[in-house]
Amino acid sequence: MLIKELFEKPIDRPINGVIKADQIDDGSKWQELDEYVITRELDNHLRKFFDSYLRSIDASGDPETAGKVGVWVSGFFGSGKSHFLKVLSYLLENNTVSMGGETKRAVDFFDGKIHDAMLAADIKRAVAAETDVILFNIDSKADTGNDDPILTVFTNVFNERLGYSPDHPHIANLERHLGAKGKLDEFKKVYREIAGGEWVDERDAFFLNSDSIKTALARVLGQSEDSFEKWLDNPEVAVNLSPDNFAAWVKQYLDSKGPKHRVVFLVDEIGQFIGQDTHMMLRLQTITENLGTVCGGRAWVIVTSQEDIDAVLGEMRSAKSNDFSKIQGRFKTRLSLSSADVHEVIQARLLDKTANARDALVGVYKDKADILKNQLSFTNVGMTFKPFANDDHFAKVYPFAPYQFQLVQKIFEAIRRVGATGLHLAKGERSMLDAFQTAAKDLSSANVGVLAPLYLFYPSIESFLDTTVKVTIDQAGDNASLEPFDNLVLRTLFLIRYVEEIKGNVDNLVTLFIDRIDADRLAIKKQIEASLQRLERETLVRRNGEDYFFLTDEEKDIGRGIKGIDLHGGEEVKELGRMIFEDVLGGNRKHRFEDTKKDFLFNRFCDQHPYGTRTDDDLAVSAITPLSEDYDDWNEARCLMKSNENGGQVIVKLPADRKLGQELRTYLQTDKFVARTNNGGLPASTVRILQDRAAENRKRLDNLTVHLGELLKNAEFYAAGSKVAVKGGSGDAAIRQSMDYLIRNTFTKLGFLKHIIQDQTALLNEIKAVLNAPDTADQKLKLEGDEGNAQALKEVLAFVSLMDSTSKRVVLHDLIESRFGKRPYGWPEWEVLRLVARLVAAGELSLSMDGALLTRDKIFEVVKTPNKWRSIVVIKRQTVDASLLQQARNLGKNVFAKMGPDGEDALYEFLREQCESWQTNLSGYLKLAETGNYPGKDAIDIGLKLLKLILTEKDSYGFIKRFVTLKVEFENLSDNVSDLDTFYGTQQPTWELLRKKHGEFIVNRKELDHNQDAAAALQQMEVILAHVAPYPLIKDISGLVSKVAAINDEVVNKRRSHALGQIDQHVSEVKDALDHIAASPELRNKCLIELQKLRLTAEKQTSIAHIHQAVAEAVDAKDDALDVIARYVPPKPPADPVTPAGGDTTVAVATKPKVVAPQPVFKKPRVVRPAEMKSGYLKTQADVDAFLGKLRKELEAALAAEEPIEIR
Repeated sequence: MLIKELFEKPIDRPINGVIKADQIDDGSKWQELDEYVITRELDNHLRKFFDSYLRSIDASGDPETAGKVGVWVSGFFGSGKSHFLKVLSYLLENNTVSMGGETKRAVDFFDGKIHDAMLAADIKRAVAAETDVILFNIDSKADTGNDDPILTVFTNVFNERLGYSPDHPHIANLERHLGAKGKLDEFKKVYREIAGGEWVDERDAFFLNSDSIKTALARVLGQSEDSFEKWLDNPEVAVNLSPDNFAAWVKQYLDSKGPKHRVVFLVDEIGQFIGQDTHMMLRLQTITENLGTVCGGRAWVIVTSQEDIDAVLGEMRSAKSNDFSKIQGRFKTRLSLSSADVHEVIQARLLDKTANARDALVGVYKDKADILKNQLSFTNVGMTFKPFANDDHFAKVYPFAPYQFQLVQKIFEAIRRVGATGLHLAKGERSMLDAFQTAAKDLSSANVGVLAPLYLFYPSIESFLDTTVKVTIDQAGDNASLEPFDNLVLRTLFLIRYVEEIKGNVDNLVTLFIDRIDADRLAIKKQIEASLQRLERETLVRRNGEDYFFLTDEEKDIGRGIKGIDLHGGEEVKELGRMIFEDVLGGNRKHRFEDTKKDFLFNRFCDQHPYGTRTDDDLAVSAITPLSEDYDDWNEARCLMKSNENGGQVIVKLPADRKLGQELRTYLQTDKFVARTNNGGLPASTVRILQDRAAENRKRLDNLTVHLGELLKNAEFYAAGSKVAVKGGSGDAAIRQSMDYLIRNTFTKLGFLKHIIQDQTALLNEIKAVLNAPDTADQKLKLEGDEGNAQALKEVLAFVSLMDSTSKRVVLHDLIESRFGKRPYGWPEWEVLRLVARLVAAGELSLSMDGALLTRDKIFEVVKTPNKWRSIVVIKRQTVDASLLQQARNLGKNVFAKMGPDGEDALYEFLREQCESWQTNLSGYLKLAETGNYPGKDAIDIGLKLLKLILTEKDSYGFIKRFVTLKVEFENLSDNVSDLDTFYGTQQPTWELLRKKHGEFIVNRKELDHNQDAAAALQQMEVILAHVAPYPLIKDISGLVSKVAAINDEVVNKRRSHALGQIDQHVSEVKDALDHIAASPELRNKCLIELQKLRLTAEKQTSIAHIHQAVAEAVDAKDDALDVIARYVPPKPPADPVTPAGGDTTVAVATKPKVVAPQPVFKKPRVVRPAEMKSGYLKTQADVDAFLGKLRKELEAALAAEEPIEIR
C-alpha cells in the first residue's frame, strides 16, 4: 500500500496551511470553515470566549462588563492562532458562504463539530446580533513612520469599514462630517459634476483637487468657497486623532445602527508588532479601555500574540517602570493555544486514515513495536521526546514519528527567534500543518514501511530562509568534494542548529535519519560519520566535543577568524594550569593531613611553570601534561628524580591525549576572538553568532574540565623518590594520597608528637586547663613521658633558649608556622601552641604582648585568636633564687601585714595585687587631697610614684628583685598608707565636722575673742586644719568643737534677745499709728510685712553681724511704714440718694443734711537726732548752752506743729 492511499482525504489537496487576514474569497472561507477542527482545547476556548461575549450582550451598559472587552489569544509560532481568529471573525459576522452551488452560514459549519448543546446554542445566540467584524493584520496596515501607529491603524480600518478614506484621517473626518449632515452622497454627486471623476477614486489626491473640493463643499453646504480656504491649506490640523475621539466615532456609528449593533476589531500578531515598545502597549490599553467604557461593551478588541500577555508585560516590567496593571484588566479573557492542540489538528485534518489503512498500520506496529522503540532513541537531550504510545497512536501519526511534532515546533520557534529566515516566516507565512503536508507529499509514492526523516521538513521553509543560510546549503550541493548525502546531513544540522533541547551528536543524527522502520542504524551511523568529516573539512560544520553544528557563510568567516588568532607563549600552559588546579581540583591551596589534622599549603606547577602566587611553602604539586614540549622525556626515572628535589614534591604525569591540545587551543582562540570582536557596532546577525560561539565555548570549557578530570584519574603519581600506588577514585583523591605519602616520608620529626588531640575544641580546652593549672611544680613533672610529648617539648624549649642566648626575638606566629610548621616538623599549629602553654605553665617560658608580660590567667584569651600571634613574643624565663624569694616574702609581710604564698609566680601575683590595690586606693584619696580641703597630698604623691615604678616590672623576676631593693621606701609607704586608710576610711566625717563648725564660728570671731577659752579653742582648731599630717590630733576635734559651740551660742542668744526687743518696739509704734487711722487690713499688711520679715531673720540668724544688720534695717522699715500711713487719704463716704416727691421724677424733694464725723489725722513723728546737732566735742559752758538751745528749738518746733517727737 502506498503512503498516499492511507489517507481519508487526498494528501496533495490544496490546504491553506497559513491563514491570512485578507484572504476572504468564498473558496478559502469554505475550506477554512469546513476543515476547521474543534479540538478539546478549542472547545474550551470557544466556551470561554462566548461566555464573556454574551455577558456584554446580556448586561449591556454594565460598567464592569464594559471594561472587559479585550481578548488576548496567544500561541507559539504556527500554532493556529491566526486561523482561530479568522474563524472567530466568520462566526461573529455569520455571513453566508457559497461553494459548488451550496450556500451556508458560518455558524452552520459547526453543526456536528460542537457536541455541547449549550455551547452551540450560546454561539448561535451571540452571532444573531448584527455585528461589524473588522479583521486585519496590524503589521500590514501600519505605517512605520507614524508616531502613533496603533491608533492610526484602528482609525483607518474603522474608516474603511464605513466607506471612508482608509489612509487619510482628515479626509475620513470630512466624509464623516458630511455623512452626519446627510450630505455625503450629494457631495459625491456634485464633485463628479465639477471634477469629472469619482470622489472615492480621487480623494487620495486631496491637495491636487482642492479647487474642485472647495467648490463642491461650498455648493453642498451653502457657504462661500473662501470659508474653506484655510481648512484646505492644512486639513490635518482639524483632526484630533486621540483614543477618546476614536471611541466617540465608534459610538456615534453604533448609535446610528441601533442599540443591539456591535463592532469587533480582530487584530492579528499584535504582540509581535508591539515587541518591547511600552508606548504602543499602553496605547493598546487606552484604546481598548475607551472603546469598552464609551461604547458600553458594544465594541470589542480581540488580538493574537505569540506570547501570553503576562510574559509580554513581564519583559517590559523588567526594563521599564510603567504600570501595566490596567491592561491586564482590559484583557480579562485570555486564550492560549498549546502544541498539543496543533498536533491534534494535524492528525485530524491531514493524517486521518481510512479504515483499511488503519487496520494495516495496526498490524505493522504489532510486528515492529520493539524495533521502533530502538530506532527512535536520543541521547543528551533537554526534553523527553515521545515514542509511539500504542498501535492506535502509530496508526494516527504514521508516516511521522511522535518526536517530530515536538521537534518541528521547536525548530520553527528557534529559527524565528534567531532570525535565520526572512520576513515571511517571521510573519507567519509557514505553519506546522503546511510543513507536515510538504513532508507527507514527498513520501506519498513510497510503500508502507517508510518513516519521514527530519530533512523532509527542510523544503517547507527553504524558500523563506535567509540568503546566507540558503546559499551555504545550495553551494554544498554543487561542491565536488561532497556527496549528495552530505547535503541532507547539512540540512538536518541546520534544522536543529538553534534548538537547545537536542544536540547534533552522531547518535541523535542517526535517529533523525531513520527513513524506514527496518533501517540499519549502524550503516547510517558510518555514513553520517564519513559525511561529517567531509563537511568539517569544507568548514561547513563545526565540532564542539561530540556535537556538530551547521555553519553559515558568516559563521564560516568567524570560524576562520578564530583559527587565525595567535596565542602568545605561555597562554596555553597558564590556562591549562588554571583548569587543572581551579576547575578540576577546586582551587584548593591547602592539603589536610588527616593523621594530625594539619593544613599544609603547597605550590602548584603546570609543565614546570608556576601557577598562582608562589610562596615559600615546603610542598609542591607539579603536573606534567601532554602539552609539555618535552613530554616524551618524562619517563619514570625522571619523574622519580624530580619528585625528590627541593625536599620532595608530588609529580603528576597525565596520560598522552591527542585532543587535549586541540580543544584547549580552540577554547582560547574563541575566547580571545569573541572578547576582541564583540562591540556595539556589529550587525545583529554577527552578534548572535558571537553569542552562540561564546555559549559553545563555555560548554567546551565544561567538557575540557570533565576530560581533564578523567586524565587525572588515570595519571601516574610520584612523591619523595617513589611511585605512589593510589587507590582509585578521582584525580583529587589521588593527589591527596600522594601528598600524604610525601608528608610521611619528608617530615622526619613529625613523629616527635606522640600524643595528638584531633578535636580542636578539646585541644583548646586542654590549652586553657594547662594555663589555669595552679601548681607550677606539678606541671614540671608532667613534661616527661610520651603523653606530655617530651621530645617535642625539648625541641621547643631548646629553640627558644638558643634564640634567647643570641638576643633574638621569638614571635609566637613564627614559632608555630615557620619553625615547627615546616620541614622537618610539620606539627599542627594548635599542637605547637599546646607545647608552648605547657612550658609556660611549667615556668620555663613567658609570653609578652605590646611590651607587657602576660599573666597566666590572661594568656588563653589572647592566644586563642591566631590573628594575635604576630603580636606575642615568646621569652625564656629567668627565675628568682630561694634566698631572694624569702626576703621578698618577709618584706611583704612587714609592708602588707600578711604573709605571701610560696613559689615565685604565686608570690609575684600576691605582691603585685597588693601594690595595685594600694595604687587604686591612693589614686582615689588623691582626688580629694588635690582640692586642698583634705590632708596627705605629698605622702600620696610619693606613694603613687613608688608604686608606678614597681608595677612597670612585668615579669616576676624583675618585680621581686626591685621590691627587695626598695625595702626602706616600701616600709615608709606602709606607715603612710596606714594613716591615710584610717583617715579616709573612718576619720573623714570628723574632719568634715571640723571644717563645717570652723566656718560657722569664724563669722563671730570678734565676739569670741573676748572670751579666753573660746579664743584658745578656736585657735587649736585652725592648727589642726593647717597640719600636714593631722591624724593624731583628730581625737581632739569633738571637744574643741563642743567648747566653742557653747560659748558661741551664749553670745549669739544675748545679741538676738536685745535685737528682738528693739524690732518689737518698732512694730508696736507702727501698729499704734495704723490703729489711729483705722487702717484697712490691706494697709496694715503693707506696712508691717517688712518688719515681720526682719524679726524672723533675727530669730534664725547665728551671725551676730547679721543680727545687727536686721535691727538697722528695721528702723528704715519703720520709717517707710510711717511715711505710707502719713500719705494715707481715707475714702469719702457715699452721698445720700435724692428721692422724688410722690414718685415724680421731675421734682426733687430736699432732705436734711447728715452730720459727718471728722476723720482722724495722723501726724508722723519728727525724728530728732541730737548727735547730728553738735560739731565736735562740747568743751565749754557756751558749747553746752548752744547745743541745748539748738535742741530746744527743734523740740519746740515739733510741738508747735503738733508732731510727736522721736529721739534717735
